[in-house]
Amino acid sequence: MLDQFYADPSSWERLRLGPLGTYIDAFAQRLSSRGYARSAGRRKIQAVACFNRWLERRQCYAEDVDEEVVSAFLSQRRKGLHRREAPPALQMLLSQLRDAGIIRCAPGREESPLHAVEQCFARYLTQERGLAKPTIDNYLSIACTFLSERFGSKPIALDELTPRDTTGFIVCQVNRMSLRSAQLVTTALRSFFRFLYERGEIPTDLACSVPAVANWRFSDLPKFLEPQHVERLLTCCNRSCPTGRRDYAVLLLLARLGLRAGEVVHMQLDDLDWERGELLVRGKSLRHDRLPIPKDVGEALAGYLCHRPRCSSRRVFLRINAPLQGFIGSSSVCDIVRRALVRAGLHPARKGSHLLRHGLAVKMLRGGASLAEIGEILRHELPSTTEIYAKVDVAALRALALPWQGGEL
Repeated sequence: MLDQFYADPSSWERLRLGPLGTYIDAFAQRLSSRGYARSAGRRKIQAVACFNRWLERRQCYAEDVDEEVVSAFLSQRRKGLHRREAPPALQMLLSQLRDAGIIRCAPGREESPLHAVEQCFARYLTQERGLAKPTIDNYLSIACTFLSERFGSKPIALDELTPRDTTGFIVCQVNRMSLRSAQLVTTALRSFFRFLYERGEIPTDLACSVPAVANWRFSDLPKFLEPQHVERLLTCCNRSCPTGRRDYAVLLLLARLGLRAGEVVHMQLDDLDWERGELLVRGKSLRHDRLPIPKDVGEALAGYLCHRPRCSSRRVFLRINAPLQGFIGSSSVCDIVRRALVRAGLHPARKGSHLLRHGLAVKMLRGGASLAEIGEILRHELPSTTEIYAKVDVAALRALALPWQGGEL
């Protein structure tokens, strides 16, 4: 596999010398499978080669490599290294050596009390609560952040947790996130405290002490883009390049089918049924629905997939740059929307992916669709969730309003 990055066979022989020489071909194979270009792959291989020579001079073996050895190398060796490429390249090398069983797993992580609590909480959420993976990931992140901020570098003493700890943490979090995100924090903490109480880790159920975040239903209008702005957003995608084709397909799924960001992220190649013209949507609460693929959405998906990079991932949408893999999370889709808004010269108050989902609902409502029909398209589990869109139908609300006694309405 080295021939993909180096044409000269003499280079292959030099790279295969030293304590890491046996593993350099597997490292090159890993780079190739993750879609690294020739130049980027050579820089990473060069970083490993420098590290290999450094180990050889110190008479070290591959079995001696760990984070401390890598850190010592990076602190001592600067000449000839690409500073941005070397650390991730050596982290990839450590991962490869651990996968092959050459070196042990990273010390400390598996034995740490925080990791033990995290693993036990994850099993509880999966086996007893039956939650979806995105929800579990959110709950675990919030619980670990809470414990880390509460105890820091000190030993974790769960029986020392008090209501004051939860209140201080939530107040701090609310100041740097939206109300909906703050509500997620409180929900996750209540679930975490119930888990601790059921297992006898805390003497009292602290879930009752988690304060509520004031965010009343129907207190605000849904933020959306007007239909002409949606079309303007789509027109600004440069479909002559890979990034533009991918972003255009993502935006169309949001605008025409009203998909959530997470549903776009987790879309698999097997979810596309081209013969029936249907798309399997992996929604919230492990719900799966099938939606028809509109003509323009199908053309955009086909245009992107024809030029999609070849890799082992079954995700529909991938990163453009190596490593080739699916999006990390919903924030990647929101970033696509934000960049498109900038290109289109649009500056709404909120810039998330739900702008297009709300825009589809408002467009359907103005076109005469009922709230039940909108809820079916948006796959709302409860009819009450769709009721908020009634507030944007000003014409219908005007007909229901009583005349003002002091003058004309």
